Amino acid sequence: MRLLTLLVPALLLVSCAGYQLGGSKPASMKQVKVIAVPMFSNATLHPRAEALATSAVASAFVQDGTYRIGDVDHADAILEGELRSIKYSVIRGTRLDTLLPEELRNHVEIAWTLRDSRNPRKVLASGTSEGSSQLFAGANLQTARNNALPEALERAGEALVSRLADGY
Repeated sequence: MRLLTLLVPALLLVSCAGYQLGGSKPASMKQVKVIAVPMFSNATLHPRAEALATSAVASAFVQDGTYRIGDVDHADAILEGELRSIKYSVIRGTRLDTLLPEELRNHVEIAWTLRDSRNPRKVLASGTSEGSSQLFAGANLQTARNNALPEALERAGEALVSRLADGY
């Protein structure tokens, strides 16, 4: 009976041995708490897309909460990014003219590098993040594309932050 009373609490403690409180940052990111997100560069022909991309990534960091956003002087790491491409593909054409798009998908790609703020040559992480959204081609296709772009950039930003916060 005495052995049983000692064994039951020990088994209860072992059942949660793999659980830990707090975030699950990758090992290379343990010391990073504040990240600076300066304006991304834009390799596309879309005007002001770099501002939308930077804003989407900063918003994703705030929403995730693993890292704080700060200025370059007080940050532990600096995130450099480039909006590489914005591509459109046809999902569905009209019934009478298959070459006339009715619904489109836009796909964005952001290349990024996270550098240590004390030693900019030291790369903490790098990669590409992608996002997409769908849009209907209405009377004004340019307006429809401009309205759908922030959603695709939000998804790319969430993928970027997930990679830095969770490691995947």
